[in-house]
Amino acid sequence: MHVIAMYDIKEKRVGKVLKIFRKYMTWIQLSIFEGDITESKLERLKLEVQEIIEASEDSVVFFELPYPVRFKKCFVGKTFDPFDNIL
Repeated sequence: MHVIAMYDIKEKRVGKVLKIFRKYMTWIQLSIFEGDITESKLERLKLEVQEIIEASEDSVVFFELPYPVRFKKCFVGKTFDPFDNIL
């Protein structure tokens, strides 16, 4: 399935959550990720994130799109390059 995920995490935990998401999905913009992922990997991702976040303060949203997926991605303004800080 194709998944789009975004999060709003308190600053002290955001680095850990970012690291977890980067194992499973592609970082496309600040707190937004996307990627093709199996159901079992998605469940592992959710479990790992649940171990880090504080449910009363943090929020994570997953949009699960079953195959076949047909959508168009359009950026308006500056696009985000996760590799722009690599020397």
